[in-house]
Amino acid sequence: MATITTHDLPTLRSYWQSGDLDLGQALGLYPNEQVLADLRADRERCKLALLDNLRQANLIDNSVNRHSDEFSADQPMTPELNNAIHRFIASSGSLLIGLQPEDWLAMDTPVNVPGTTDQYPNWRRKLTASLDDLFSDPQTDRLLKTVQSARDNLF
Repeated sequence: MATITTHDLPTLRSYWQSGDLDLGQALGLYPNEQVLADLRADRERCKLALLDNLRQANLIDNSVNRHSDEFSADQPMTPELNNAIHRFIASSGSLLIGLQPEDWLAMDTPVNVPGTTDQYPNWRRKLTASLDDLFSDPQTDRLLKTVQSARDNLF
């Protein structure tokens, strides 16, 4: 199975913008500042590696410099980058892929924060759109067509 994220991980947008690390800091989940600094440094390395993989797969423009404003590790999550990451997972060759509606909606708050009980309202966050609105949204439609196209090319 290939997936971008799960209910126990940050949403794609939160991961990309380190919102989960900010939330963890606000909730007191890290024992000290060095742990948080190490997590942030690791996140940047992972994001740059993902950008490199997206370029190698021709899912983002290969002429874009890895540290350019357009696709640098500190850029915000854009619909184009979101689609490229979804296409990358869909193209993985895995027979089963898992996708999260929160990522289609570019949500940044998690549904669950493991390791918390009273610090965060786990399992109470709702989607920011109804299912009817979600599936009639042009951006969601483009994203799902991107995924379907990648899957059609595999099997």
